Amino acid sequence: MRPDIIEKLLKENTAVCGYKIRSERVESYELFFVHSKLETVRSTDTTSTDVTVYVDHDGKKGDASFKIYASTEEDEAREKIQAAAEKACRIDNEYYELPSNETLDGAIDSDFADYEPKTLARLISDAVFSANTYGNGSINALEVFINKHTVSVKNSRGIDKRELKYSAMVEAIPTWTDGESVELYEAKRFNSFDSDEIREEIEEKMREVRDRGRAVTPSEPLTCKVALDAHELARLFSEAAHNANYSSVYTHSNLFSIGDALQKEAKGDRISITMKGAIKGSVASALFDNDGITLIDTEIVKDGVFTNYYGGNRYAQYLKAPVTGELSCMQVATGSLTDEELKSEPYFRCVSMSGLQVDAYNDYIGGEVRLAYYCDGDKVIPMTGISISGKLSEALSSVRLSDCEICSGRYTGPKIALFEGIAIN
Repeated sequence: MRPDIIEKLLKENTAVCGYKIRSERVESYELFFVHSKLETVRSTDTTSTDVTVYVDHDGKKGDASFKIYASTEEDEAREKIQAAAEKACRIDNEYYELPSNETLDGAIDSDFADYEPKTLARLISDAVFSANTYGNGSINALEVFINKHTVSVKNSRGIDKRELKYSAMVEAIPTWTDGESVELYEAKRFNSFDSDEIREEIEEKMREVRDRGRAVTPSEPLTCKVALDAHELARLFSEAAHNANYSSVYTHSNLFSIGDALQKEAKGDRISITMKGAIKGSVASALFDNDGITLIDTEIVKDGVFTNYYGGNRYAQYLKAPVTGELSCMQVATGSLTDEELKSEPYFRCVSMSGLQVDAYNDYIGGEVRLAYYCDGDKVIPMTGISISGKLSEALSSVRLSDCEICSGRYTGPKIALFEGIAIN
């Protein structure tokens, strides 16, 4: 169903005080390999539409959402609108105004626009298979998805925005067979093409799947600094970002406020975090959020101290604060740790965890380590069957951030960080 028809039906319902229509069209080109043999090629073109209905009542604002499909008939859509309006009447959110009177037609920067999807998908698959240089290793399965997204948000108060963006996803299963077979699932999402970067990352995963079969449990306790990679650093710094979101501040679920120190008595690198609408290489990049609010980059931590909050339209109004939009991307400033300094003394590098646990309220950081490397300056020993744990405050105060930047999902920042005070169990 076309957005203009949805709008017509929404305006017909006198109980509806406002509305928002968000649509996303995804045109995809997909390759499916078994080992190195291309088994399936598929193209899809789908559109998903979410409609939110707002009803003002008793000084409050209620809302309810539903989906509209291409097959939805007008009578069915009317029923959905009426049901949503009735539900919204039972929602008692504090009153706020919807955003208004902004238009935009833009695009997220990506070199994917320079390629035909068929060509780009093949280049990506070639880069993945070029990493398979190990005799006992193989890429057991590979799926490549090239997506073109057209996102639009329109509301009843004059918001009318559209953005074009691209994404790719590689799902690979590196396998190592040396008596027994070990498999590892790897998913990589990106919006800019770099053949060398893809090959290097898959090569690293090939080495990891090899080393999982060779990994040992330490025969005696290890006492050295602990290093975390970008994936875990994203989880760590997301905890800080949660404290700075307007919704957390409004509901009093934040532990830190503006002016508070994230790092107390810092003896390592000072942490600076900026929430951003877009970062190079991230598929989470956007020009506006789900309400159609233009995204404004906001530094929330500078030199280890909270400096600003950020967030969407509703909670910004409640707090009488500037509307930055719901910023999904995060940039953490790099530090002073060089690769040479990292290798100058023994360290324990966690490369695969069951999930880093970060609990600021209980001052805890830790988790189960599935694969790590103990580097003693001479040998690099793969290890497993270990966990790490420590005080979050001590870890943050001692952190050394690498001077090398990497993009990982919604995060861009130091490739690795080194911590003191985290025990290896």
